[in-house]
Amino acid sequence: MELTGRVIVVTGAARGIGRALVRRFAADRPEAIVVADIDGDGARRVADEVGGDAVTCDVSREEDVARLIKNTETSHGRIDVFCSNAGIAVAGGPEASDADWQRIWEVNVLAHVFVARHVVPGMLARGEGYIVGTVSAAGLLNHVFAMPYGVTKAAALSLFEWLAIAHGDSGIRVSCLCPQGVKTEMLAAERRLLRTDFLTADALEPEVVAEAVAEGIARESFLILPHPEVSEYFRRKATDYDRWLRGMRRLRANLVSDAH
Repeated sequence: MELTGRVIVVTGAARGIGRALVRRFAADRPEAIVVADIDGDGARRVADEVGGDAVTCDVSREEDVARLIKNTETSHGRIDVFCSNAGIAVAGGPEASDADWQRIWEVNVLAHVFVARHVVPGMLARGEGYIVGTVSAAGLLNHVFAMPYGVTKAAALSLFEWLAIAHGDSGIRVSCLCPQGVKTEMLAAERRLLRTDFLTADALEPEVVAEAVAEGIARESFLILPHPEVSEYFRRKATDYDRWLRGMRRLRANLVSDAH
């Protein structure tokens, strides 16, 4: 799909990957670009930079997502590309608090459900549309430290797979962005918390990731992998699951040792 002349919505767009997506898409001269974030002031700054519309939106609240989609369709007639990009991280295992599990479930999974619930009907009526979900390589490969993050990202990947299966023959295209480390505030916080350089050595700039997304949309690729090695890791996992699990255990043990 070409982005020129399209109506595009990006959530989680005040910083990081979302902001880079907005800037990259703006370079292709879309008809309109809507910058949505729970940080309304941050969304406004990014929108002002590209001549877009700023919307304060908490994606964990269905009423906010529904309003974002309805108001965009009312103002611009349609949504051609919806980037469901907002996400958060929670570290730890099953001992993570119920509140943290609920919060990450709402942002990393239910938010995508709300997007699908409210944007897909309009796309089906027109017979076309594009949904891009920011997932993570953790959706394909799990996370050796952060169980809530790995679990919710795997659920998100499955959600977008389902949308592609159910609606791919009806004109709706779906892509999943699955990078490893990206130089964002989230990765910096993870580095401080875990006291390890895991994922930071090969971390990409958000602008590099945004370019990969633009290329993936042009190719209409389901998996967008800015780190190409993820494809090989995923192949190894599928080919020999037990061997892959042994390798992940070694990786975790080495990282724990390095952190101490």
